[in-house]
Amino acid sequence: MGILEKIAEIEKEVARTQKNKATEYHLGLLKAKLAKYRVMLLEPTGKAGPKVQGFEVVRSGDARVALIGFPSVGKSTFLSKATGTKSEAANYEFTTLTCIPGKINYNGADIQLLDLPGIIEGASSGKGRGRQVISVAKTADLILMMLDATKAGNQRHLLEKELEAVGIRINCEKPNIYFKVKKGGGISFNSTLKLTHLSEKLVQQLLKDYKIHNAEVLIREDCTVDDFIDVVLGNRKYIRCLYCYNKIDQISIEEVDKIARQPNTVVISCENDLNIDYLISQIWKYLNLIRVYTKKKGEFPDFEGGLILKNGTTVAGVCESIHKTLKDEFQFALVWGTSTKHSPQRAGLSHKVEDEDVIQIVKKKG
Repeated sequence: MGILEKIAEIEKEVARTQKNKATEYHLGLLKAKLAKYRVMLLEPTGKAGPKVQGFEVVRSGDARVALIGFPSVGKSTFLSKATGTKSEAANYEFTTLTCIPGKINYNGADIQLLDLPGIIEGASSGKGRGRQVISVAKTADLILMMLDATKAGNQRHLLEKELEAVGIRINCEKPNIYFKVKKGGGISFNSTLKLTHLSEKLVQQLLKDYKIHNAEVLIREDCTVDDFIDVVLGNRKYIRCLYCYNKIDQISIEEVDKIARQPNTVVISCENDLNIDYLISQIWKYLNLIRVYTKKKGEFPDFEGGLILKNGTTVAGVCESIHKTLKDEFQFALVWGTSTKHSPQRAGLSHKVEDEDVIQIVKKKG
């Protein structure tokens, strides 16, 4: 029996098994086997096959956004409108056959936007070019899921299911579990709260299935079996996702209002240039980027060449983004802006900068 057949067989057994306290242990073991086979399917350990031309896109800019969606939902049109990049667009399916990169310039940031070929149901099983699409999506800082507002049904659910199957977790945090494989000592299991989905026995059996006999496990939240398996596998990607419904010019205002009220959602019309600027501003927001301006002693801040950084970056991170050796020469920093109570404020390497702060690095003398 091949891997695909084994996956299908386990999925059927999971579907027909009633979910209750009595079956939790059995379902947990089935999910562990399912995850193991999916890894084998999508990350084969044998000799790598030939690279697919058009998918070796070099990362550039301050952030990367992956455009994902079913064929003919408007991804190529949006890429052209937002970046000026020409991506083939037509009124038939599967127009885009390779990964087309473009660049959005916003708030001083260069945001790389990748138009991926239309993903289809079954991409996680290697259908179409699903495997290549997924591998590129895993390198993104944000997934922009393009959907057709005129097509009712479970379009969004199918795409979420495909991403879930290949280890992409959208709009959720990494489980608060400490897990470390050891050389000996057996399985050390502890939790800081009462668990309703996991038990020490189940954890030990799950680890045994992955041939892990010595490990330290500390669970700090009421995690599910799926959460624990994700931590054990260690290859999951936690990526924010923005849902974009295109073609709103073809539905009623009541339907537009209903869609727009959904969480993490923006509605647009590429055809009529409706709401595209707002979508780009939301992409910036979901990427969680900030601008920090540098200043030399006795000079005005450089408001033209600001640094684009992740929100939560410290002064140490600012130093590293300027030059790798600057942190070694660092004495203190002077910071002006919302991150300080008084301006300027003297700050150390651990100080977190905020959007539009101005910073002056003072080096050690001698």
